[in-house]
Amino acid sequence: MRYALATTLLLLIVSAACPASKPEDRFAPPPDAAVSPEVDPATLYTVTTEGSSTRLKAGEKGKVVISVVAKEGAHVSGEAPLRIALTGKGATLEKTSLVYADSLTKKTDANKYPNPRFEVPFTAAEKGPGSVEAKLTIFICTEKLCMRSLKTVTVPLEIN
Repeated sequence: MRYALATTLLLLIVSAACPASKPEDRFAPPPDAAVSPEVDPATLYTVTTEGSSTRLKAGEKGKVVISVVAKEGAHVSGEAPLRIALTGKGATLEKTSLVYADSLTKKTDANKYPNPRFEVPFTAAEKGPGSVEAKLTIFICTEKLCMRSLKTVTVPLEIN
C-alpha cells in the first residue's frame, strides 16, 4: 500500500512539474533541444591512391597504392574486419583481396592506430585505357563509436 501511495505521489509531482499534452511527451526533450545529427563515417577519413602507377607500357609492371587516412579524432579499427576487393581492366593484379594484416604500416607502441597503406603489384595488359578499382569496407572509429563505411576508388591507367 505504501508503494502504491508513493508511486501515485511521484506521478502527481512529475505531472505538475512537466505539463504536457500527452503523458508520453513528459519525458521527451524540449523541441528546441540541440540533438546532434548522426555522424557520416565518410567525413572521418580520406582514401588516396597517391604513388600508384598510372602510365605504363604493355607488359610493364606497376603498383596500386591505397592509403586510408583517418582525420583527427578518428582511427581505422584494427580489430573490425577491413576488406578491399580489387578488380583490374587492362591490368593483371597479383592480389585481388586485401585485409588489415596486408597493410604495410604496422601498429607500434608509439602509434596505436596507424593509417593503413597497401601496395599491390600488377602487370599492364594490352595498349589502351585501363583501370584498377578498389572497393573498401572499413570500420572508422572515434572515442564514442565505430561505424562501417563503404568506399570505391578507381585508379585510371594509360597503357602505351
